[in-house]
Amino acid sequence: MLRYLTAGESHGPCLTAIVEGLPANFVVDEEAINAYLARRQQGYGRGGRMKIERDRVRFLSGVRWGKTLGSPIALQIENRDWENWEKIMSSRPEDRRQGIEVRHPRPGHADLNGAIKYRQRDMRNILERSSARETAIRVAVGGICRDFLRCLGIDTVAYVVEIGGVAAADLPLDYREKGELAERSSCGTYDGVAEAAMKERIDAAKAAGDSLGGIVEVIVLGAPVGLGSHVHWDRKLDTRLAAAVMSIQAFKGVEIGLGFGAARLPGSQVHDEIGYRDKQFCRFSNRAGGVEGGMTSGEPVVIRGAMKPIPTLYRPLQTVDFATREVHEASVERSDVCAVPAAAVTAEAVVAIEIAQAVLEKFGGDSMEELTANLAAYRNYVEKL
Repeated sequence: MLRYLTAGESHGPCLTAIVEGLPANFVVDEEAINAYLARRQQGYGRGGRMKIERDRVRFLSGVRWGKTLGSPIALQIENRDWENWEKIMSSRPEDRRQGIEVRHPRPGHADLNGAIKYRQRDMRNILERSSARETAIRVAVGGICRDFLRCLGIDTVAYVVEIGGVAAADLPLDYREKGELAERSSCGTYDGVAEAAMKERIDAAKAAGDSLGGIVEVIVLGAPVGLGSHVHWDRKLDTRLAAAVMSIQAFKGVEIGLGFGAARLPGSQVHDEIGYRDKQFCRFSNRAGGVEGGMTSGEPVVIRGAMKPIPTLYRPLQTVDFATREVHEASVERSDVCAVPAAAVTAEAVVAIEIAQAVLEKFGGDSMEELTANLAAYRNYVEKL
């Protein structure tokens, strides 16, 4: 079973992760993962933090001479900004300083709820871990899984479809073309006309001290029929994909296929008719988004996630002082105006992790050789049906 755990604070010395369950003899491309991390740092509307950080992964265990060993993989991303926060975020009690507590919770953030739950007076003890900076290490884990899936003939693609109410047009492009165009776009989208309007909307929000959210789309190509299961709620693939995308900071909604649109249409316009052509079962449409009954159908898996505007505003909303209960402006932490392009990369990463886990659950194998043989045998079985 593939599983992972992350640790680290936004301004701590580093972010770390332990990944367990990847088979032995998978070739790890460290530079490909670093390029993926660089994509997460880009995007129109990012803040000053991204000018400081140069995220690069370091493998501490589980990889030797470029190949996995089958043992747990430990990886790390250094926070370059740590040098400016070493005393503030120190683990040593002698470095404690008075008068620097964060006491003005930001609406829409974890500050107030976390402070109450964990009995904290200084909300920095909450906001450091709840920060979206944590997604950097998840993108590193997702980068490993993304490359792992590609070795098995499964690709992932991600792009932005909307920012601040400006939507990309439904252009006649295939998913890979959209992904390639999005990688060259400062807004992470495939539609150049929409990109220009998105940038104008971001500039206006910045001038107003405001922030913007948007919608991202992730596509999985080449996934075999039958990943996931119908037999238990927690084994349904759509359950797990939705949970993974919703786990990303600031995400408030997920759709698969038609999503909410399916609720507004009759069944005849929702369900995908089944056919048999080229000696294979097929669907004549993909309104289900590649998942039916909690399992992949063989069609592209299509997931969309809705990201709210970032809660930190340079023109702060009203809050109260946690200690005095007096009306106050919310705290201002260094932040982005818009992080939707980065969120598309993060969404692709967490989807890749879930698909990789589903592949390993179905096909098993302690080595890449065993896994690829199992998958090849299954694909052969499906082709001969």
